[in-house]
Amino acid sequence: MKLSINGQVSEVDVEDDTPLLWVLREQLGLTGTKYGCGIAMCGACTVHIDGVAQRSCVLPISAVSETQKITTIEGLGVQQFHPVQDAWAEIDVAQCGFCQPGMIMAVSSLLAQDPNPTDEQIQSEITNICRCGTYPRVLEGVKLAAQRMASNQKAGGSNEQV
Repeated sequence: MKLSINGQVSEVDVEDDTPLLWVLREQLGLTGTKYGCGIAMCGACTVHIDGVAQRSCVLPISAVSETQKITTIEGLGVQQFHPVQDAWAEIDVAQCGFCQPGMIMAVSSLLAQDPNPTDEQIQSEITNICRCGTYPRVLEGVKLAAQRMASNQKAGGSNEQV
């Protein structure tokens, strides 16, 4: 099977029911996407498929076509940090950091779909679990990233996931 991952085509030979998470981690060495719960509850395994946040631990590889674009944390902000990554670093959102790749992927997808979400939208859409409880900083980080993305758009820049 061929997959488009982070702008490159990769070929893998796995069983059809193999979760995308294990293909990314074990077959392709993309270990930024984390295993947390294995039942799509915690969000540590979040990736983008055609720009939409998906939990990869329960998504069988057979459900992904070779025309779909998969983006992992390694593919987000390659040439320069994505505004979400910048905001996270600036205000030290992460504590232990284990959940943060999935959290960043979920937030960047949300902001691509809704560049100015309300607190309620953020809380209902970002359902990733952080064992360290950094939720107040996550909320602050989302708002900072949204502001930066808006000012970047006004300045004629791009927030594209390079």
